[in-house]
Amino acid sequence: MVSGTTTENLHERAKTIFRGLGYDVTDAAGEFRAERDWKTVFVNPTRDVPETPTGGDLRCFVTPEDTADSLREKLLADKPDYDWAILSVTDAPAAGTDGGYDVIHPPQDPLR
Repeated sequence: MVSGTTTENLHERAKTIFRGLGYDVTDAAGEFRAERDWKTVFVNPTRDVPETPTGGDLRCFVTPEDTADSLREKLLADKPDYDWAILSVTDAPAAGTDGGYDVIHPPQDPLR
């Protein structure tokens, strides 16, 4: 659980994770872009379940693990017109790990 983490810390953690994955990250408050090769991912660090944003082809929500399931359910219900993933982050990443996060994807749609 990321109970003591502020939204600002969550934002910095999200940028660190994406930089570690080889993305170039814009330095913007709130939602930011992470770019690598042909991909541009709109990244939304959030402590709460936000209104489902519109636009973009790829979106990633970075949220504390205690919010991730509710956010997943909202995105599944809203069926946004983009590919999305959620990074469910823990309080403090343990040394030598992937950074203390799990990736949640929507179920695969064979017709898409």
